Amino acid sequence: MTPRKALFLDRDGVVNRELSYLSRAEQVEWVPGLWDLCARARDAGFLLIVVTNQSGIARGMYSEEDFHALMAWMRDQFLAQGVEMAAYYYCPHHPEHGIGEYKRDCADRKPNPGMLLHAAREFSLDLAQCVMVGDRCSDIAAAKAAGIGQMFLLAGTEAGRCASEYVSIDKLSEVQLAEI
Repeated sequence: MTPRKALFLDRDGVVNRELSYLSRAEQVEWVPGLWDLCARARDAGFLLIVVTNQSGIARGMYSEEDFHALMAWMRDQFLAQGVEMAAYYYCPHHPEHGIGEYKRDCADRKPNPGMLLHAAREFSLDLAQCVMVGDRCSDIAAAKAAGIGQMFLLAGTEAGRCASEYVSIDKLSEVQLAEI
């Protein structure tokens, strides 16, 4: 099978506007430019994959079932816009603020690359040909650790610079899906 490429999107702050512990469809406000970026990625042969830390689950603010219900709704919204979310990966753990089984360090929690590596195995991805768009340094660090070829940091969440190399953008329309 020929290796494929993916556009990895962080959820909160990139797909939808940052909202403290988003858990219901009526709270979703899409980030401007999302649908155009997804259509451009689809047309360029990228799979769309969402990767998201979900400490709200770890903290007991909503359940994994609530999260999956919201993601099913989001997938339907993507399809309604003519683009398919190939998959989503999430980490429900937090090493400090988790409750019970959710209080632990996890290889999937960004800045660790676990979610990206799972996607690479599941979809036979060439990570060097993939793109990550995040709004936090942890997104960029995970992408770098996984060997992602292009990384974009959407301004507005991080106060300072991240340690890794990336392209800083002010809006999603600035993401370039160039061949690497």
